[in-house]
Amino acid sequence: MNNTAVRFDNVSFSYSYVQVLENASFHIHNGEFAAMVGPNGSGKTTVLKLLFGLEKPDKGNIDVCDSTAYVSQHMPSDNMFPITARDIVRMGLLRPFKRYAKNYDSVDEALETAGIANLAARPYNSLSGGQKRRTLVARALAAKPRFLVLDEPTANMDGESEAQLYKTLGAYKGKITILIVTHDTEFVTSLTDRVLCLGDGRKVVQHSTEKNDIVRHGGSVHEVRVIHGENVTCC
Repeated sequence: MNNTAVRFDNVSFSYSYVQVLENASFHIHNGEFAAMVGPNGSGKTTVLKLLFGLEKPDKGNIDVCDSTAYVSQHMPSDNMFPITARDIVRMGLLRPFKRYAKNYDSVDEALETAGIANLAARPYNSLSGGQKRRTLVARALAAKPRFLVLDEPTANMDGESEAQLYKTLGAYKGKITILIVTHDTEFVTSLTDRVLCLGDGRKVVQHSTEKNDIVRHGGSVHEVRVIHGENVTCC
């Protein structure tokens, strides 16, 4: 895959007679911070399923680097199960058919980087929504992935939690490849290197970002220039 963490080459996919993707091509370089944006129903979930091998393309090729971690938009919760935030993060060390890794340095590092080291002993079900989401991000980071995918990571987050999350992700920018998937079609942060835009649900329009222009996101203004490709309707 050379210098790319993800590559879709002329990928088409349909459910029965419904065409979802048609000759979609894009790539994300190693170490880039990318965002996949598009309204609900535009095909983002299908792209994720194809990326993780849960669906197979009708045609085209998909290459994804090994060592991938995923943070779902849906947070697991069982109020009857006594488990701490640190226990959740330790789950990132689980491997199929293997015991826990004995070296927990990566757990402590992930807790610290996510800004939740002080919450490590707290019951997971007692945390706020933002704290739970950062715990799940820390769990993913504890696994030392090369590629991290976050699905709607700021859903139902307050401003402070959102700022802390992006501070955490910023600490890993350039070290691992990060992809954020969101329905917010105006999503761009100062961290963003590449934007993948899903409009009508059949094509993925790719463009890069550079400093200098002003883009609004979450009520704040960042010095980011978006270089649009042709026929971009969702960004």
